[in-house]
Amino acid sequence: MGSDLLPMVLILVTGVSVYFFVSSLLAKDEGMQALSWASGNAPEKSKSKLIEISRSLVHQFTIHYAVRFKDPRWRKKIEHKLITSGLTAELNVDEFIGLKLLWGVVLPIIALVLNFALQLNYPVPVFLFFALIGWGMPDSHAKKMRSDRQSSMITELPFFVDLMALAVEAGKDFQGAIQAIVEKANADSVLAGEFNQVLRDITLGSSRAEALRGLDNRCDVPEIKSLVNVVIDSDATGVSIARVLKDQSAQMRLERFVRAEKEGAKASQKILIPLVVFILPAVFIMVFAPVALQFIYGGGQ
Repeated sequence: MGSDLLPMVLILVTGVSVYFFVSSLLAKDEGMQALSWASGNAPEKSKSKLIEISRSLVHQFTIHYAVRFKDPRWRKKIEHKLITSGLTAELNVDEFIGLKLLWGVVLPIIALVLNFALQLNYPVPVFLFFALIGWGMPDSHAKKMRSDRQSSMITELPFFVDLMALAVEAGKDFQGAIQAIVEKANADSVLAGEFNQVLRDITLGSSRAEALRGLDNRCDVPEIKSLVNVVIDSDATGVSIARVLKDQSAQMRLERFVRAEKEGAKASQKILIPLVVFILPAVFIMVFAPVALQFIYGGGQ
């Protein structure tokens, strides 16, 4: 039954591919409109080679289908995902949806070609599974980038807060303290880049509270949310910002220590599985196998 359906699936996928190709030739203007960015600048080169390779294919074949997805809640969710993963300079919402469409079609086509070339006789659900994998690949990439960014920011944050407290105690205001830290930080520091964006927002007319809430929205890290709330509250109540920053830094270091202890406890539990399944059986075989063999074959002598 599955082998009878495979030619039909191949014809269907081929027809869809031809339709995409012909439609892309007739919809270049709509695709060009989707390339517009909020900042008016061209996108930065992506760190992922797969995205860079796929970008031109997205612009040629799938981006004019991506703009037809009008659900505002879904687009808002994708936009937040791009913001928290730091991909807004590389991809916009239309390109992200275009990548999902492209990889959702390309992966099952590759699977079909390999299936007929190597006579693998895959059932139809396998190709649907490949389509789901392709559809979810951009989300997986964004999730990984978000995890890496958040880990980097959590590691750097206590040190940055300590430096801000020292700068404030030395006579600088909060904005001047951020400026001094950004100038001294490494060029590839994620947290320094986010604080630099805070300075740009303030320069463009945003209040300190609005700029800090934007920082919280971009980072989506509980420690940064706590810092933002404390700084905003200190502005409202008139509490010394240096004291607040010192207390916040100590709290962050304590939370990081507790988190490390929890991870260590989880690691000790996880190591029990390979210990019981692989290591202990090998030890028992090495210790008791000679005794058992001698008992079986030499017990009568």
